[in-house]
Amino acid sequence: MSTVSPVGPANGYRRIATEEAFVPPELHRMYRELVASGSVDDPGFNSLIGYYLGHPSERARNVSERLQDIGERRVADMDSAGIDMQILSLTSPGVQVLKRDAAVAMARLANDQVAEAVRRYPKRFAALAAVAPQNPPEAAKELERAVTKLGLKGVIINSHTLGEYLDDPKFSPIFEAATALKVPVYLHPNTPPKKMIEPFLESGLDGALYGFAVETGLHALRLIVKGVFDRYPDLTVILGHLGEALPFWLFRLDYMHRGTVSSGRYDFLKPLKKKVSDYLRDNFYYTTSGMASPPAITFTQSVIGMDRVMYAMDYPYQYVHDEVRVQDALALSAADKKAFFQTTAERVFKV
Repeated sequence: MSTVSPVGPANGYRRIATEEAFVPPELHRMYRELVASGSVDDPGFNSLIGYYLGHPSERARNVSERLQDIGERRVADMDSAGIDMQILSLTSPGVQVLKRDAAVAMARLANDQVAEAVRRYPKRFAALAAVAPQNPPEAAKELERAVTKLGLKGVIINSHTLGEYLDDPKFSPIFEAATALKVPVYLHPNTPPKKMIEPFLESGLDGALYGFAVETGLHALRLIVKGVFDRYPDLTVILGHLGEALPFWLFRLDYMHRGTVSSGRYDFLKPLKKKVSDYLRDNFYYTTSGMASPPAITFTQSVIGMDRVMYAMDYPYQYVHDEVRVQDALALSAADKKAFFQTTAERVFKV
C-alpha cells in the first residue's frame, strides 16, 4: 500500500474511480468457511481467496481489511489519493461460487449494504449491483430492485460462474433487464475456470498477473461471436484493465473471424451484423484499472475512441498514489482529460 504524500485535488476535473472493490463482512466470512472446508470445486477460487484470506503477507492483510470497509477508512484513503468518487462493486468472485439460494440472498445483502454506504456518502460513492447468475430470473429481478429502489448504477458480473459463460441463452434475463433499465454490465475478471486453469496455476499466472485478462477477454469475445450484441444492440458492457488486451487485437480479430465464418469451420459460428472490432467500439467502455501506462492508455484511446476510456484505480488491489499522478500527466487536452476522469463516467453511470 502507498505511503507517499497526498495527491491533492485535480485541476479542472473530478477524479471518479470506476472499478473499486468491496466485500460485505458476511461474505468475507463465508469465503473463509468455503476455503477451509474445501467445498468449492474451483481451484481458482481456492488459490485466489485462500491467498487473500490466509496468507501472512502485508499485501494480503491490507487488501482483505480494506475490502470490508466502505466507510471512514476508505474515504480517508480516497482523500489521500485525491479520488473524489468511487464506483463500488462486489469483489471477484462475488456470489458466483455459492449455491443458488445462498447466492441470491447474499447478492441482496451486498446491494443493501452498498446502497447504505452510498446514502451515507452520496458525494463520494456510487455503486453497481451484485446478482446471482446461478438463477437468471432472480438475477434480473434483483437488478431491477437495485436500480429502481436502491439507486444503484449498473451490474457487476465477475466473469464466469463456475465455468458457465453469459453467452448461454439461459442468462438472457440479465441482459434483458440491463437493456430495459439502460444500465451497464461491468464484466470483471475471475480466475480461469477448472477446465482452463491448470497451466496458469503451474506457473503462478492464474490471477491478476495474467489469468484474469485471458479469461475475461475470452468471455467478452464469446459474447460477441455468439451474437449477444446482435440480439441486444443497446447492451453496454464495461471492461477493466484497458479491455484485457483486446484493443491490441482488433485487426487480427476481424481478419480471423471473417475467415473462420466464411470457411464454415464451425457450424455454430454464424455471420454477425458487424465486425468484431465494431462491437468492441460500439458496445464496450474501458477503464484503466491497474494499467497506469500512458502509452497503453493513449493507444486504447486512439483505436477505441477518446470517449470510451475511463479512469479507474482498482482499489484496494492497487492503491498507488503515483499512478494517479501519472494519469493526471497524460498528454490530453483539458476537455479530453475531464472526460477521461469525470464526464464519461458521469454519462455511463448516470452520477
